[in-house]
Amino acid sequence: MSLKNNMNLDAKKILLNNDKGNYTIPTSGLYPFQWNWDSAFAAYGFAQFNIPRAWTELETLFSAQWLNGMVPHIIYHQIDEGYFPGPNIWRGNGPIPSSGITQPPVVASLMIKIWKIDTNFGNERIKELFPKVLKWHRWFMKWRFEEGFVYISHPWEAGRDNAPDWDKALAKINPSGLAPYKRRDTDHVNPLMRPTQSDYDRYIWLVQQGRDCKWNEDWLKNNSSFKVADPAMHFILLRANRDLRLIGLNLGEDISEIDSWISALEKGFCKLWNYSLASYDSFDLINKSFAGSISSASFMCWYGGVYDKRMLLHYDRIMKKVKYGMPSYDPESEKFDRKRYWRGPSWAIMNMLIGFGLQEVGEVERANLLRAQTKLAILENGFAEYFDPIDGSPAGGNTFTWTAAVWLGWAKGLGGKRNGFN
Repeated sequence: MSLKNNMNLDAKKILLNNDKGNYTIPTSGLYPFQWNWDSAFAAYGFAQFNIPRAWTELETLFSAQWLNGMVPHIIYHQIDEGYFPGPNIWRGNGPIPSSGITQPPVVASLMIKIWKIDTNFGNERIKELFPKVLKWHRWFMKWRFEEGFVYISHPWEAGRDNAPDWDKALAKINPSGLAPYKRRDTDHVNPLMRPTQSDYDRYIWLVQQGRDCKWNEDWLKNNSSFKVADPAMHFILLRANRDLRLIGLNLGEDISEIDSWISALEKGFCKLWNYSLASYDSFDLINKSFAGSISSASFMCWYGGVYDKRMLLHYDRIMKKVKYGMPSYDPESEKFDRKRYWRGPSWAIMNMLIGFGLQEVGEVERANLLRAQTKLAILENGFAEYFDPIDGSPAGGNTFTWTAAVWLGWAKGLGGKRNGFN
């Protein structure tokens, strides 16, 4: 049996081992619950060999949707004291114990890919999910869209928890009055690979702020201590609305509301361009200032359908410095940390989304390079949560669901070089 076939079997085994019946955990110990965008990637992975299970994953995710349309970022289907913060800290308002924030809405874009694999099987399932996804996107446009930007109310909402993009905004938060707590993540992973304690204090302080107002979105929109426009969230939602529009057209639904969202997002993305960096950048809506960050989020423009050739200069510059995929932060920055979570490591999911975007705007060689480097990282170092972009060493959790899903759905399909263009 070839190495590739062995990797295929190993990837499937990871998905099956992390399968809890109707939802998937990212990995045991470190992340023992259902995560929002992790589940969307898991569904995409399952779709490569088990279409019914893929749809079940998405249906279970939306079983936790709040009345206001929000789909939470963590869903606590069972109790596990090995993770903090748990449902008693969040006190969410949904039908299932959950967190009080969301995550990037990749569901619509991965759902349409799953549907295309087997439209006959998926027709009824996607018809049932469409109004729920529509309601979630409506929630985004009502509560996370302001001044032309899509913003996040908590670093965890971006899915890129400790990215340097949030440093300035977090620094202005004084986590006074914080109740004592014990982190659990560093029991499972080397603390040097995780967010700092200073960051974590501010994460939990923001959780308490949301919990104390009972997750009243109107109050948070006007009083939240953290509101940062995120290029990744903006471009992911733009792409998701376009894909939801296509689904709606195929189902014969009225898409006029979605069209208005697309128009608003297309008008707003240019405001995320930081001319001093010549890059898309995060923008603090409270302090009215750019983060000064070139991160993996900056390259999500292509995934959003925006063919901005200006970003190719940064792409080529950065990819010449790494061997194992796009780093989560610019390696020329003094804040670059090649093993600490979202401050430098390469993530298979971000590589895949950026790769999809490059492929779709016609930058095939650049897309192929990114996929080849991602494939190399997994071949050499397994299905880790993330990788050192320079030496490829695995970091974070292991036997990770979304890395296995990326292998099955994207990374395995191409060979290539570590550096340079084919």
